[in-house]
Amino acid sequence: MKYITVLEASEKWGINERRVRALLKEQRIEGAILKGHKYFIPENAPKPLDRRIKGQRLFEDSPLKDINFDFKNYRKQFPTDDGYFGRYGGSFVPPKLQKAMDEIYYGYQTIAKSSKFIAELREIRKNYQGRPTPVYHCQNLSNYLGRVQIYLKREDLNHGGAHKLNNAMGQALLAKYLGKKKLIAETGAGSHGSAVAMAAAYFGLKCDIYMGEVDMEKQAPNVKRIEVLGARVVPVSFGTRTLKEAVDAAFEAYMTEYKDAFYVIGSAVGPHPYPLMVRDFQEVIGREAKEQFLEMTGELPDIVTACVGGGSNAIGMFEAFLDEPVNIVGVEAMGTGKEIGKNSATMTLGKEMVLHGFNSYVLQNEDGTAGDAYSIASGLDYPGVGPEHAFLKDIGRVKYESITDDEAAEAFFLLSRLEGIIPAIESSHALAYAIKCARNMKSGSILVNLSGRGDKDMDFMLEKYPHMFLDAK
Repeated sequence: MKYITVLEASEKWGINERRVRALLKEQRIEGAILKGHKYFIPENAPKPLDRRIKGQRLFEDSPLKDINFDFKNYRKQFPTDDGYFGRYGGSFVPPKLQKAMDEIYYGYQTIAKSSKFIAELREIRKNYQGRPTPVYHCQNLSNYLGRVQIYLKREDLNHGGAHKLNNAMGQALLAKYLGKKKLIAETGAGSHGSAVAMAAAYFGLKCDIYMGEVDMEKQAPNVKRIEVLGARVVPVSFGTRTLKEAVDAAFEAYMTEYKDAFYVIGSAVGPHPYPLMVRDFQEVIGREAKEQFLEMTGELPDIVTACVGGGSNAIGMFEAFLDEPVNIVGVEAMGTGKEIGKNSATMTLGKEMVLHGFNSYVLQNEDGTAGDAYSIASGLDYPGVGPEHAFLKDIGRVKYESITDDEAAEAFFLLSRLEGIIPAIESSHALAYAIKCARNMKSGSILVNLSGRGDKDMDFMLEKYPHMFLDAK
């Protein structure tokens, strides 16, 4: 009988070497033998069914919501070594690109966990980003709504005006340690693009930012800011010309430049290890907020909420509260209706499939292809969602709700007028959910992650909602 190597099996079956080794350890490849430290696989061995996509994996025999999770050790258990949160996540990329993913994962597990890397990142957080950002009590808004007290985690005060720099600086620092010369990124609202451009300037790296033409028009101030920072904005003119296509274009560019470039994914999406890295670099939000809220009030909030597109600001906020007795709510964009192409409510209306190298919930057309997403908020305009969010939904730990364009717009103007804080239209979705809850609750407290400021949205909002602006006056 003729045998082949792990690499040859990987190329034959179209999966990465790490996954083949995992299948060997699970004894799921018929006839495989181990000689010394090397595995050999029969040339005619059938490709094992990949149970990950079917959702069996760790939870084959029991419903997810019936499992008693130990959230104190949750971060050590998820994702798994091959990047899975239950059945969601993984890495579905060509073998050539998988080598780049393996390099990043190895670097993250070694370099990014070293005391030198951690110390340098902490110094950046403090003296460049201006962290910690404060928690603010919206007394005027709370009084206006009734008895419920609304608090904001002020990520809009992070350098650059949004949470995005938390992740961008972490990934860019790793890129520097790996010897990369260039950063590649996608952006929707422009906040991530600006953050990566700042990181590139800080570390002295070249930078290309891919952005859909629709978003470039809506977010013109951020386009100019990216260019002022020295990065190149690459317009994306195919498809819906929004965030999904920007991701497609950035991945395509990275495929040809991965040896010298580092792709800085902005949300908690993409092939492993990106959902892991983004979560870890963003969890500073929740750690700070939990400590600050306890210091301010002596107790935990009743509800913690954040907007969800791909889900980076939300996963960063939620992580510290998973093992606490609080309600956690992610808020999606329902846009103008439930039909495909009118919203970005992936957790509410999506189905499981692989998109952009990972398995999760995705908005789909009737033929099973990825559908078009829409939101007034460019940063939420994405048809997929991070795999950890999908997992947290399935196990019942996090609830996911949706807010319409009009509800988000009302929150945008209300916070601006009552508190003198102009929120990003993305963050306004979470704020709108808090306002809706406050109007129906008799008492309690709600902590909202205000993920960004709304300077970038002012012209667009005034043009689209002149009646709300005039009513507010």
